[in-house]
Amino acid sequence: MEAYSEFANVYDLFMEDTPYEAWYTFIKECVSTQGIQVESVCELGCGTGQMTMLFAKDKKEVIGIDYSPEMLMVAQDHAYDEGVSILYSMQNMADFELEGEVDLICSCCDSINYLLEEEDVLSTFKQVHKYLADKGLFIFDMNTAYKYKEVLGSQIFADQTDEAAYIWENFYDEEEEINEYEVSFFIKDENGKYERTIENHYQRAYSIEVIKAMLDEAGLECLHVYDNYSNQSAHKQSERVTYIVKKK
Repeated sequence: MEAYSEFANVYDLFMEDTPYEAWYTFIKECVSTQGIQVESVCELGCGTGQMTMLFAKDKKEVIGIDYSPEMLMVAQDHAYDEGVSILYSMQNMADFELEGEVDLICSCCDSINYLLEEEDVLSTFKQVHKYLADKGLFIFDMNTAYKYKEVLGSQIFADQTDEAAYIWENFYDEEEEINEYEVSFFIKDENGKYERTIENHYQRAYSIEVIKAMLDEAGLECLHVYDNYSNQSAHKQSERVTYIVKKK
Protein backbone atom coordinates (compact mmCIF):
# COMPACT_ATOMS: atom_id res chain seq x y z
CA MET A 1 0.00 0.00 0.00
CA GLU A 2 1.23 3.47 -0.84
CA ALA A 3 2.78 5.28 2.11
CA TYR A 4 0.39 7.54 4.01
CA SER A 5 -2.72 6.58 2.04
CA GLU A 6 -4.79 5.70 5.12
CA PHE A 7 -2.55 7.36 7.68
CA ALA A 8 -3.36 10.76 6.15
CA ASN A 9 -6.65 10.77 8.04
CA VAL A 10 -4.96 10.50 11.45
CA TYR A 11 -1.45 11.76 10.66
CA ASP A 12 -1.79 14.99 12.62
CA LEU A 13 -3.03 13.14 15.71
CA PHE A 14 0.17 11.14 15.97
CA MET A 15 2.43 14.01 14.89
CA GLU A 16 1.07 16.62 17.30
CA ASP A 17 4.37 16.76 19.21
CA THR A 18 6.37 17.51 16.05
CA PRO A 19 8.05 20.91 16.63
CA TYR A 20 6.94 22.56 13.40
CA GLU A 21 7.07 26.06 14.85
CA ALA A 22 10.61 25.53 16.17
CA TRP A 23 11.67 24.30 12.72
CA TYR A 24 10.01 27.31 11.16
CA THR A 25 11.82 29.67 13.51
CA PHE A 26 15.14 28.01 12.66
CA ILE A 27 14.49 28.37 8.92
CA LYS A 28 13.61 32.04 9.36
CA GLU A 29 16.84 32.59 11.31
CA CYS A 30 18.88 30.94 8.54
CA VAL A 31 17.19 33.15 5.94
CA SER A 32 17.94 36.23 8.05
CA THR A 33 21.57 35.19 8.57
CA GLN A 34 22.06 34.85 4.81
CA GLY A 35 20.45 38.25 4.25
CA ILE A 36 17.81 36.88 1.90
CA GLN A 37 14.38 38.39 1.26
CA VAL A 38 11.90 35.54 0.94
CA GLU A 39 8.59 36.20 -0.81
CA SER A 40 7.95 32.77 -2.36
CA VAL A 41 8.36 29.30 -0.87
CA CYS A 42 8.04 25.73 -2.12
CA GLU A 43 7.95 22.78 0.27
CA LEU A 44 8.77 19.32 -1.08
CA GLY A 45 6.95 16.51 0.70
CA CYS A 46 4.57 18.91 2.41
CA GLY A 47 2.31 16.22 3.89
CA THR A 48 -0.71 17.71 5.65
CA GLY A 49 0.66 21.21 5.21
CA GLN A 50 1.70 22.14 8.73
CA MET A 51 4.85 23.94 7.55
CA THR A 52 3.26 25.47 4.45
CA MET A 53 0.57 27.04 6.63
CA LEU A 54 3.20 28.73 8.80
CA PHE A 55 4.73 30.33 5.70
CA ALA A 56 1.31 31.30 4.36
CA LYS A 57 0.35 32.94 7.65
CA ASP A 58 3.57 34.93 7.31
CA LYS A 59 2.24 36.36 4.05
CA LYS A 60 4.46 34.31 1.74
CA GLU A 61 3.43 32.90 -1.62
CA VAL A 62 3.47 29.17 -0.93
CA ILE A 63 3.49 26.01 -3.01
CA GLY A 64 3.23 22.59 -1.38
CA ILE A 65 4.26 19.46 -3.30
CA ASP A 66 3.52 15.90 -2.24
CA TYR A 67 2.98 12.57 -3.98
CA SER A 68 0.08 11.50 -1.75
CA PRO A 69 -3.32 12.81 -2.87
CA GLU A 70 -4.77 11.87 0.52
CA MET A 71 -2.23 14.00 2.38
CA LEU A 72 -2.85 16.90 0.00
CA MET A 73 -6.59 16.69 0.58
CA VAL A 74 -6.04 17.01 4.31
CA ALA A 75 -3.60 19.88 3.72
CA GLN A 76 -6.14 21.71 1.58
CA ASP A 77 -8.79 21.28 4.27
CA HIS A 78 -6.38 22.74 6.85
CA ALA A 79 -5.64 25.73 4.61
CA TYR A 80 -9.36 26.36 4.13
CA ASP A 81 -10.00 26.14 7.88
CA GLU A 82 -7.16 28.57 8.59
CA GLY A 83 -8.22 30.98 5.86
CA VAL A 84 -4.92 30.93 3.98
CA SER A 85 -4.18 30.50 0.28
CA ILE A 86 -1.71 27.75 -0.64
CA LEU A 87 -1.18 26.08 -4.01
CA TYR A 88 -0.91 22.33 -3.54
CA SER A 89 0.36 20.09 -6.31
CA MET A 90 0.61 16.30 -6.52
CA GLN A 91 4.07 15.62 -7.93
CA ASN A 92 7.08 13.40 -7.41
CA MET A 93 10.01 15.30 -5.90
CA ALA A 94 12.42 13.76 -8.38
CA ASP A 95 10.84 15.54 -11.33
CA PHE A 96 8.75 18.32 -9.82
CA GLU A 97 8.04 21.40 -11.89
CA LEU A 98 7.14 24.99 -10.99
CA GLU A 99 5.96 27.88 -13.14
CA GLY A 100 8.96 29.98 -12.08
CA GLU A 101 11.73 30.43 -9.54
CA VAL A 102 11.14 30.69 -5.80
CA ASP A 103 13.22 32.27 -3.03
CA LEU A 104 13.16 29.30 -0.68
CA ILE A 105 12.74 25.57 -1.19
CA CYS A 106 12.48 23.41 1.89
CA SER A 107 11.77 19.79 2.75
CA CYS A 108 11.03 18.87 6.34
CA CYS A 109 10.37 15.74 8.39
CA ASP A 110 12.74 13.40 6.47
CA SER A 111 10.78 13.47 3.21
CA ILE A 112 13.90 13.06 1.09
CA ASN A 113 14.72 9.79 2.88
CA TYR A 114 11.75 8.30 1.02
CA LEU A 115 13.79 8.54 -2.18
CA LEU A 116 15.40 5.09 -2.22
CA GLU A 117 17.66 5.58 -5.24
CA GLU A 118 20.57 8.00 -5.48
CA GLU A 119 19.51 8.96 -8.99
CA ASP A 120 16.19 10.21 -7.62
CA VAL A 121 17.88 12.28 -4.93
CA LEU A 122 20.23 13.77 -7.52
CA SER A 123 17.31 14.46 -9.84
CA THR A 124 15.51 16.26 -7.01
CA PHE A 125 18.56 18.41 -6.35
CA LYS A 126 18.83 19.26 -10.05
CA GLN A 127 15.20 20.37 -10.07
CA VAL A 128 15.89 22.48 -6.98
CA HIS A 129 18.77 24.13 -8.83
CA LYS A 130 16.46 24.80 -11.77
CA TYR A 131 13.75 26.52 -9.75
CA LEU A 132 15.71 28.15 -6.92
CA ALA A 133 16.33 31.89 -7.33
CA ASP A 134 19.99 32.86 -7.59
CA LYS A 135 20.12 34.24 -4.05
CA GLY A 136 17.67 31.71 -2.65
CA LEU A 137 18.13 28.94 -0.10
CA PHE A 138 17.38 25.22 -0.08
CA ILE A 139 16.86 23.90 3.46
CA PHE A 140 16.06 20.25 4.13
CA ASP A 141 16.46 17.61 6.82
CA MET A 142 17.19 13.88 6.68
CA ASN A 143 17.19 11.01 9.13
CA THR A 144 20.60 9.41 9.67
CA ALA A 145 21.90 5.85 9.60
CA TYR A 146 22.64 6.28 13.33
CA LYS A 147 18.94 6.87 14.01
CA TYR A 148 17.82 3.93 11.91
CA LYS A 149 20.38 1.57 13.43
CA GLU A 150 20.74 2.67 17.05
CA VAL A 151 17.45 4.40 17.88
CA LEU A 152 14.82 2.64 15.77
CA GLY A 153 16.60 -0.65 15.02
CA SER A 154 14.43 -3.78 15.20
CA GLN A 155 11.94 -2.40 17.65
CA ILE A 156 8.20 -2.14 18.05
CA PHE A 157 6.48 1.14 18.88
CA ALA A 158 2.84 1.87 19.68
CA ASP A 159 0.60 4.85 20.35
CA GLN A 160 -3.09 5.53 20.70
CA THR A 161 -5.65 8.31 20.92
CA ASP A 162 -9.42 8.26 21.33
CA GLU A 163 -9.82 8.10 17.55
CA ALA A 164 -7.02 5.76 16.48
CA ALA A 165 -4.05 3.62 17.44
CA TYR A 166 -1.02 2.19 15.70
CA ILE A 167 1.63 -0.51 16.10
CA TRP A 168 4.90 0.22 14.30
CA GLU A 169 7.34 -2.63 13.65
CA ASN A 170 10.73 -1.36 12.53
CA PHE A 171 13.64 -3.05 10.75
CA TYR A 172 16.86 -1.55 9.42
CA ASP A 173 18.93 -3.35 6.78
CA GLU A 174 22.48 -2.08 7.36
CA GLU A 175 23.84 -3.51 4.12
CA GLU A 176 21.18 -1.91 1.92
CA GLU A 177 20.82 1.12 4.23
CA ILE A 178 17.05 0.73 3.95
CA ASN A 179 14.77 1.30 6.91
CA GLU A 180 11.45 -0.53 6.70
CA TYR A 181 8.56 -0.09 9.02
CA GLU A 182 5.24 -1.82 8.89
CA VAL A 183 2.50 0.16 10.55
CA SER A 184 -0.84 -1.31 11.60
CA PHE A 185 -3.48 1.37 12.10
CA PHE A 186 -6.69 0.90 14.01
CA ILE A 187 -9.00 3.75 13.03
CA LYS A 188 -12.41 4.26 14.62
CA ASP A 189 -15.26 4.51 12.13
CA GLU A 190 -18.55 6.39 12.52
CA ASN A 191 -20.07 3.38 14.30
CA GLY A 192 -17.34 3.31 16.92
CA LYS A 193 -15.68 0.20 15.50
CA TYR A 194 -11.95 0.05 14.78
CA GLU A 195 -10.85 -0.86 11.27
CA ARG A 196 -7.33 -2.21 10.80
CA THR A 197 -5.14 -1.03 7.93
CA ILE A 198 -1.51 -2.01 7.28
CA GLU A 199 0.99 0.23 5.51
CA ASN A 200 4.65 -0.42 4.69
CA HIS A 201 7.06 2.50 4.60
CA TYR A 202 10.63 2.54 3.33
CA GLN A 203 13.35 5.11 3.82
CA ARG A 204 17.03 5.11 2.92
CA ALA A 205 19.96 6.46 4.91
CA TYR A 206 22.47 8.63 3.06
CA SER A 207 25.77 9.80 4.51
CA ILE A 208 26.53 13.50 4.68
CA GLU A 209 29.41 12.94 2.26
CA VAL A 210 27.14 11.32 -0.33
CA ILE A 211 24.53 14.09 -0.03
CA LYS A 212 27.20 16.81 -0.34
CA ALA A 213 28.59 15.14 -3.47
CA MET A 214 25.17 15.03 -5.09
CA LEU A 215 24.47 18.64 -4.16
CA ASP A 216 27.76 19.61 -5.76
CA GLU A 217 26.95 17.65 -8.93
CA ALA A 218 23.59 19.42 -9.11
CA GLY A 219 25.26 22.83 -8.98
CA LEU A 220 24.42 23.51 -5.35
CA GLU A 221 26.71 24.52 -2.49
CA CYS A 222 26.24 23.14 1.02
CA LEU A 223 26.81 25.97 3.49
CA HIS A 224 26.16 24.12 6.76
CA VAL A 225 25.04 20.75 8.09
CA TYR A 226 23.42 21.05 11.50
CA ASP A 227 22.32 18.61 14.17
CA ASN A 228 18.56 18.65 13.72
CA TYR A 229 17.22 22.20 13.63
CA SER A 230 19.85 23.69 15.92
CA ASN A 231 23.00 25.76 15.64
CA GLN A 232 25.10 22.74 16.59
CA SER A 233 27.08 21.07 13.82
CA ALA A 234 26.05 17.55 12.83
CA HIS A 235 27.94 14.79 14.64
CA LYS A 236 28.18 10.99 14.68
CA GLN A 237 25.17 10.62 16.96
CA SER A 238 22.92 13.06 15.15
CA GLU A 239 19.52 11.47 14.54
CA ARG A 240 18.38 14.12 12.10
CA VAL A 241 20.61 16.48 10.13
CA THR A 242 19.58 19.74 8.49
CA TYR A 243 21.30 21.05 5.36
CA ILE A 244 21.57 24.73 4.43
CA VAL A 245 22.22 25.04 0.70
CA LYS A 246 22.46 27.68 -2.01
CA LYS A 247 23.33 27.80 -5.69
CA LYS A 248 27.02 27.92 -6.54
